[in-house]
Amino acid sequence: MKKLLFLLGLILLFQNFNIAMSAELPLVFTNDNKTFGLKDVNNKVIVDAEYKKMIRLGDSAFIIMNKKNKYGIMGADGTILVKPKYRHVDRVLGKYAKLGNSSDYGLYDETGNAIIPPEYDSLDLLFGGMILTYKNYRYGVSDFSGKVLLDNQFEDIYMPKPNIMRVKYQGQWYEIEQVSAETLTLPEDITTIKTDENFKVTNLVANTGVMSGYSVLTFTDYLIKIFASISPAHEATIDDLMLSQGAETVNILLKFSWIPKYPFTYVRNYYHIVRNPNNGPLSDVRTNLIRQIK
Repeated sequence: MKKLLFLLGLILLFQNFNIAMSAELPLVFTNDNKTFGLKDVNNKVIVDAEYKKMIRLGDSAFIIMNKKNKYGIMGADGTILVKPKYRHVDRVLGKYAKLGNSSDYGLYDETGNAIIPPEYDSLDLLFGGMILTYKNYRYGVSDFSGKVLLDNQFEDIYMPKPNIMRVKYQGQWYEIEQVSAETLTLPEDITTIKTDENFKVTNLVANTGVMSGYSVLTFTDYLIKIFASISPAHEATIDDLMLSQGAETVNILLKFSWIPKYPFTYVRNYYHIVRNPNNGPLSDVRTNLIRQIK
């Protein structure tokens, strides 16, 4: 009985502690202009309501969007940790922020520290606490401590399962499966590993077209590949013009202000997809021609 009372006392103590800690955090408030600021527990204004968005980041910071639709990070005391200069933002796992424009994406923690430096064309979450990095048409992998697990030297990388990674390296597809665990732990040099008690390595060159998401080999198939790039380009354009600008999508559609910008943005995105030398719709043609010449 005494043990039970002791445990109940501990639970109440921690609950009160958490309530007290939460009470110390600033509160987001809004004004008649529907912009946001911060107040302390005594209703004193810490940050004037001049931001279009304030999104909680971790336990001590906010993602902010200024009047120019640019994103940054602000501390709970109102200190600017990352200057609002980015068009795109994504909160990752609740406590990290992916910020970037077009070729300067980085991953920041709630203190404003750049865990992954802002030098990438894109960043995407993988299984096992890994992050897919992309720049100069090459893929690599980093972790949430900022450690580079794979340099950006691969034509393509994706993970169909937590313990399987498929990579395209020098025109060849390989599947790396960790047979000794449910999640993949990458070796130091992925380009030299062989099948053993820990890993199963399979050459997938015969299925490259299937792996990359395209059909293979005939001229008609490659025409289909080119037209198949229309959808990714459209999605990227919608993301640029609507979802990544910080406003509500419905409001943007009603204002129609995005329509004049759509054609230019779409052509730019489509051009980048088609000309990708490593995993664009014509990459298989290019690889096969190079092999024949050699």
